[in-house]
Amino acid sequence: RKQATEYSTSSSDEEFESKPSLTHKAKRTLRKRRKLEKETRQLIKQEELKRLHKAQAVQRQLEEIEERQRALEIFGVELERELRGETGSGTKDENQMLHEWFELVMEKNKLMRYESELLIISQELELEDHQSRLEQKLREKMAIDGKSKGTVCSSPQGQVPT
Repeated sequence: RKQATEYSTSSSDEEFESKPSLTHKAKRTLRKRRKLEKETRQLIKQEELKRLHKAQAVQRQLEEIEERQRALEIFGVELERELRGETGSGTKDENQMLHEWFELVMEKNKLMRYESELLIISQELELEDHQSRLEQKLREKMAIDGKSKGTVCSSPQGQVPT
């Protein structure tokens, strides 16, 4: 009997001691989860800033290309007039003017290809941003579902599960 009493006393003592350790473990787990969530939010914010900076750089480059294309267009119009003999200045050789015109066309084509690449990069950034927002919504919904599953403990006929 004495042994049985000691055993039952020691087992209830262990249960009593384990409950505070469970809450301590739960607190520690909660702290770890919050820390992980904070780090995740920081990483997401850093990724958003990187995309923002990249998008701004792409926008600046697109504006520069547009300005360069306008300048080339103006120069091309003048060159074509000279080639047709509309301007009256016969100082340049026709072969030299044709060479300049072909270089101008090549430069315009090069700028158009670069502009296309930048537009693709811009679309890619928009898609990455959209994906990030969707992932964030998914995380929020999963967190809500996890909380509702953890707190709602319904049992038939109001009985408490044991």
